[in-house]
Amino acid sequence: MSLNSSTFLNQESHQKLKRNFECLKNSQQTTSSLQDNPLQNLQLASWEVLEKAQKNGRSKCPRCGSSRMFYCYSCYVPVETVPTKEIPVVKLPLKIDIIKHPNETDGKSTAVHAKLVAPEDVTIYTYPCIPEYEEKRNEIALIFPGPNSISVKDIILHLPENVEKNVSCGNDDDSSAEPFLKKAKIETKEDRNLIEYKSNSRSEDTVLKKVIFIDSTWNQTNKIITDERLQGLLQIELKTRKTCFWRHQKGKPDTYLSTIEAIYYFLVDYHQEVLKESYKGQYDNLLFFFSFMYTLIKNAKNSAGKE
Repeated sequence: MSLNSSTFLNQESHQKLKRNFECLKNSQQTTSSLQDNPLQNLQLASWEVLEKAQKNGRSKCPRCGSSRMFYCYSCYVPVETVPTKEIPVVKLPLKIDIIKHPNETDGKSTAVHAKLVAPEDVTIYTYPCIPEYEEKRNEIALIFPGPNSISVKDIILHLPENVEKNVSCGNDDDSSAEPFLKKAKIETKEDRNLIEYKSNSRSEDTVLKKVIFIDSTWNQTNKIITDERLQGLLQIELKTRKTCFWRHQKGKPDTYLSTIEAIYYFLVDYHQEVLKESYKGQYDNLLFFFSFMYTLIKNAKNSAGKE
């Protein structure tokens, strides 16, 4: 009886160790999977329409008639085998202008992904044909790193309304001056309504209306970034994130993002840091095409035995 008990305990201990090992193994596999595909937790629309198009092969662009896969990178529309109604539509909190370098290869650019899923909010220009931003430069920002660039979370501090407040408060350097005594104000119903109105309209008065992205290799950006039409704009630098782009630029760090990645990560940060709202995947479908193509290419590399 004692031997049977000992044997039973040993078996139970062995099973427990086995279960712990399996849990650890599964956890490691999950972590490895997340590292292998950091895009897998995105809340995306179904890829079924793209999977069908892939099986059918190249198709005609409904506008120019060119043979393309998934979409026409010249006309910024899906091909005939990819119905527009099956492409997700993303509503953005501001307008986006993408300035494309004339030497940027259309077929290699991810800028078109933004235009496909957010057609009402995204405009693509080919340099040097770009708008004049002078009149509304206080409502516009340029996403590009530089010595004077700020982080997304500091945008609110650099908008005109807040800058004026800071300047007016900062002009009084005479700390020895007598404090100005004011009578206590009795808040009326009208005052409360005014405060509530200002609070509700804050998003219209104190947030950006448009953001500019440059679609170019890093070696070609200088010509665009030094254009006089882009001077004096609020310049924003994104948080450091690693790219998943399969056409990574040789000799550049993996923190150099593709255009669609930069747009996506900016909007996620803007949503949380400036609009002060919780992020629940509202802009994930900006990566609808990007994540599908990333998965296709990664699977093909794995099948070929490449990293």
